[in-house]
Amino acid sequence: MNHYLAVSPGISELPDPALRLFCFHHAGAGALTFARWRARFPADVQVLPIRLPGRETRLREPRITDSGQLLAELDTYLGPLLDVPHAFYGHSLGALVAYRFALHRVRAGQRPPLLVGVGACAAPHLPTPLVEQSDLPDEGLLAALARYGTLPPYLFERPKWLSILLSTMRDDLQLARSLRDGAGERLPSPLYACAGAEDLVATAPAVAAWRRYTSADFDLRTVPGGHFFVRDAELPTLLAAQLRHLAPHPIA
Repeated sequence: MNHYLAVSPGISELPDPALRLFCFHHAGAGALTFARWRARFPADVQVLPIRLPGRETRLREPRITDSGQLLAELDTYLGPLLDVPHAFYGHSLGALVAYRFALHRVRAGQRPPLLVGVGACAAPHLPTPLVEQSDLPDEGLLAALARYGTLPPYLFERPKWLSILLSTMRDDLQLARSLRDGAGERLPSPLYACAGAEDLVATAPAVAAWRRYTSADFDLRTVPGGHFFVRDAELPTLLAAQLRHLAPHPIA
């Protein structure tokens, strides 16, 4: 069983789609972030939310904080599905995962994605306040998350959930630090960057700085909302339009 895929078993046995879109979630979250995305793409675009260890159905698995370990596992479990045209989208932490996994594949001489989408994430060379505060005690980390609007208010009424989230966030921020440390090279794939107009964590100028990470086309879009605009309809609609333009075969 492929634990990284948040879909039913046997996906590799399905007829080849026109394109596969692999979606990487933000810190503290899981594949359910993309639960509504499939309905917003053409039927022959296979939307594949990726679930990292230590959350949702993988809650009992140890979380990964080392980028080398994560990239090796992604290559093992997702590599066989990258035999058709494909694209990556990553949100916040997921943007770093998408970029580094694409770079990992290119370094190995594999086919690059048709497009790498990065949302709500400052370019890797820029300082990010939350990543730098991952070593704070719970009270300090909680205050930082609340200050930047990355913590749903209802969690304060659910101490157990809050404790789990803080633990997950701490490990995910350490993973983000590890992913940033290995960044730097340009991708041959186009980069499609999205920023939330009210995002306090990754401002539009910080997201625009991703331009240096591709030798192909770069496009920046600013959409309404804060850090979690991934939950709104505009982002998948924009991505679907981009994929129609880039796909080697017509998408229905």
